Amino acid sequence: MPASRRVRGIADIAAESVTLLGAGRAILLQLAHPAVGHGVARHSSFARDPMKRLHGTLRYIYSLTAGTPEQAAAAVARVNAVHAGVRGPAADDGSHPAYDARDPELQLWVAATLHDSAARVHEAVFPGVPPEVAEEVYRGYAVLGTALQLPEGMWPATRADFAQYWEREVARLRVDATTRSVAQEVLRSRRVSWFLRPAMPLVRLVTTGLLPDQLREPFGLPWSQRRERVFHAVMWTVAAVYPRLPRALRHAPMRYYLRAG
Repeated sequence: MPASRRVRGIADIAAESVTLLGAGRAILLQLAHPAVGHGVARHSSFARDPMKRLHGTLRYIYSLTAGTPEQAAAAVARVNAVHAGVRGPAADDGSHPAYDARDPELQLWVAATLHDSAARVHEAVFPGVPPEVAEEVYRGYAVLGTALQLPEGMWPATRADFAQYWEREVARLRVDATTRSVAQEVLRSRRVSWFLRPAMPLVRLVTTGLLPDQLREPFGLPWSQRRERVFHAVMWTVAAVYPRLPRALRHAPMRYYLRAG
């Protein structure tokens, strides 16, 4: 880790824009949870307007991790208002269970994907965070769920507990035609802002490389030894260049969303 890089809590990791490299992974992991994925597919404009969902998620994360109490409260109120109407019955054919965006189990999974994806990218770029600091950062991520309907005791107490929870939940994930279609629409980039479209092949590569192996094929994401080599080369380059960027540039997205409220 560079000598100038000290991590003290969740705000120090959430502020680093490089963790956005894990956003696609977090989204696909959420879609692969049958209840979350079908709730998104039926009640969200996510596939039609992925930037709106991304903006909302980033505003929520930054407000809770680095914002004022007033910004945090406003972010929670916005999310609760959206979640209020996201619910539906189980499918008659058993393809997905009933879903309710206010369900603590679903909120735990969403918060877990945000933590795990950000932590993996951060560790790749800033390796060597002391274990005791990593535990403090991990505990801080609970706020992403507990600020909503997630009881505080539901967040796994330690990183070791989280690892067990994560392994168990990832084994239960599955992708069907509905959730695959949403994922493909998002990754095809036709609905993202024009200035981001040239970067979408790189986004797809990094998203695929960060995904658990067993989810690549179900999502229709091709992988090969060549793609894996390119992925590792990209991550190596990011790790070599990003820490040397000015802090003001690295934290620019956070400051933008906090100013926007």
